[in-house]
Amino acid sequence: MVILHYFPSNASFAPHVLLRELGVPFELQLVDRTQGAHKAPEYLKLNPNGLIPVLVDGDLVLYETAAILLHLADSHPQAALVPALGSAERAMFYKWLFWLSNTMQATMMTYFYPERSVDAGNAAAAAQVKEHAQARLGDCLRQLDELLADHCGPWLLGTRHSAADPLAFMLCRWTRGFVGSPPARDYPHIGPYLQRMLERPAVKRAIEVEKLLPPLV
Repeated sequence: MVILHYFPSNASFAPHVLLRELGVPFELQLVDRTQGAHKAPEYLKLNPNGLIPVLVDGDLVLYETAAILLHLADSHPQAALVPALGSAERAMFYKWLFWLSNTMQATMMTYFYPERSVDAGNAAAAAQVKEHAQARLGDCLRQLDELLADHCGPWLLGTRHSAADPLAFMLCRWTRGFVGSPPARDYPHIGPYLQRMLERPAVKRAIEVEKLLPPLV
């Protein structure tokens, strides 16, 4: 049995959606971060970084969201959620999956946790770090919007819905509380993309199970 260790609306949301896209049996295991469960000794045995998610697939214990998405897509080729190995399309899939993870998601962490980048108690510096991170995220959103405009397809890679789409959707919805710069939903091509994602049964079910409240994007 595949087990996804998750917390609602955290980085586990993307693999949660992908598991439902695949239609494979799996179990959700709540890691209650409000009670510090992600730092508990038993969880740290799964992920010594104390971060969510972790996927347990038989004897395999895997963390890092992008790695989980790629493993799930590769281990279920019948779903065709990744382009063919060795193709130019596969290379582009890698590019966007890792860009989302290493550039956009990493900047999101700086935005949500600016105090980690400054000395303890330096609220003014933390506010500046957050402001700069939000500006960089604006650049990320413009890049995504241009991508969707250029290929005119419904999904991140164009006509093919892929394992990168749940990650893009998750990161875009994390901008829903932006003040002072447009959230993802306000971009002319990202906004309709997010609505298309919201119509997918896998996304609807993940939102329902995780009890996510409006605004959803």
